[in-house]
Amino acid sequence: MPTQTEEFLRTHPRDVGGDVDLVKTAVERLAACAQACTACADACLGEPRVAELAACIRLDLDCAQVCEATESVLTRRTEPNRALQRSLVETCVLYCEACARECERHAAHHRHCRLCAETCRMCEDACRQLLVHL
Repeated sequence: MPTQTEEFLRTHPRDVGGDVDLVKTAVERLAACAQACTACADACLGEPRVAELAACIRLDLDCAQVCEATESVLTRRTEPNRALQRSLVETCVLYCEACARECERHAAHHRHCRLCAETCRMCEDACRQLLVHL
């Protein structure tokens, strides 16, 4: 059964090209990554030694916003600017990679960081796969 994301992409009134399955996966993982990063930042703020997690919180919040913006741009299918989409997805890859690396530093002590790192890596992978077709 198709997801809601896939239905929206497939029912667009224009044939905008591209691989719908790759876009669907990327959009869904971008949404999951934004959620994971937001939740991780919030959990970090609740930790007793929050100052040690300042870089993690910052990257979590930055990554969440970049993922949200990328998700929105990829969801809008009318008259896409492929060069700008590509640039945004490339930027998203960099943020996901950096956030995952930072969260991995704390993963042994904070389960939320481990989960966030895993989600960032999945998003990074989906974006890399999409870049091949943009």
